[in-house]
Amino acid sequence: MSDEVLVDVEDGVAVITINRPQARNAVNGAVARGIAAALDELEERKDVAAYVLTGAGGTFCAGMDLKGFLAGDVPVVAGRGFGGLVEAPPKKPIIAAVEGYALAGGFELALACDIVIASEEAKFGLPEPKRGLVAGAGGVMRLPRRIPYHLAMEIALTGDHFPAARLREAGLVNHVTPAGEALARAVELARRIAANAPLALAATKRVIVESADWSAEEMFERQQEIINPVFGSKDAMEGAAAFAEKRAPRWRGE
Repeated sequence: MSDEVLVDVEDGVAVITINRPQARNAVNGAVARGIAAALDELEERKDVAAYVLTGAGGTFCAGMDLKGFLAGDVPVVAGRGFGGLVEAPPKKPIIAAVEGYALAGGFELALACDIVIASEEAKFGLPEPKRGLVAGAGGVMRLPRRIPYHLAMEIALTGDHFPAARLREAGLVNHVTPAGEALARAVELARRIAANAPLALAATKRVIVESADWSAEEMFERQQEIINPVFGSKDAMEGAAAFAEKRAPRWRGE
């Protein structure tokens, strides 16, 4: 995509790497546009079923590039928001692989992902109030939906750093790995996800994301609108045939 954002595709998994290690992978306009462009392309590729978002050089992302912000370089993409991601996460599953710091906008990028893998040395935080700012890229909205209210308040109001182990206890981090192993664990998990049927994955994610706003009266009707095409797909027939024939399925995304 660009020097600031690297993309590597293998075994159905696209690893998207923020590549500004000299700036602790702070997000500038180039990074935001690079992530958005990568997702625009990858969402259409049938050979990609899942994503991993990570950062180069042992740090996930230190947030918005404040120097760039002061110079007028806004790291927002129309329709996708900060980092080219937070306002329009991809339809396909995305995993954050966190080493080092996931702070401010970096934490918000992780919150926009479906699964979070972090090393034991990783630190998370929303330090915006310490800079006279607000975590407006989803942080103060998503965080209390993912962890207990009072812990979310402590994180958001103090601006302090919190270790991966604490957020694992709170249910925000799925797995904590030894230092340096978050990416490998995330890729392994992404490959397990990518082995499943792509239409089923997309529908499953969509129901989980959208159903939070459905009433009890409408939820099954709304779900059926999303999942009925999956049950009538060629992949559904292939899944049943593969099971009966005791072989691995060959998904077509149709």
